[in-house]
Amino acid sequence: MKELLYLKDDQLKGLIEKIFMAYRESFADTKKTLDKYSIGIAHHKVILLLSVYRGITISQLLKKLKVTKQSLNRVLKDLIKLNVIHYEKGQHDSRIKHVFLNDNGEKVFEEIFLVQKKRVHQALLDSSSEEVLNFENVLKRIINE
Repeated sequence: MKELLYLKDDQLKGLIEKIFMAYRESFADTKKTLDKYSIGIAHHKVILLLSVYRGITISQLLKKLKVTKQSLNRVLKDLIKLNVIHYEKGQHDSRIKHVFLNDNGEKVFEEIFLVQKKRVHQALLDSSSEEVLNFENVLKRIINE
């Protein structure tokens, strides 16, 4: 553990590369499924967040994705055409839109998730509980959570 206190630039570059490769590989696994629905990574990110944060507002979605309204609107329009999302007005403020996956959207998400789940689940199974907990904690710190 002490060696972590003295990480050199090359070691940090290697770690950053591994984070990138893990991201690339886990999203590459879903390419066939995304192609089947003629959607891309941006759509996948929105679908993932909608599955985690049911009824998230447009404003919250923008903050999580860190994209422009224009970019998000393009993706949401595509997802409406694909018939995977729907909006509901806020109960207390009708100006606020909440976004949900509909039944078809849940099906699309599950199809995508099953592919990614295999890789991540296997990596976790091949790790000790301590490694999993430490990995999660490090990821949270990278994200500033």
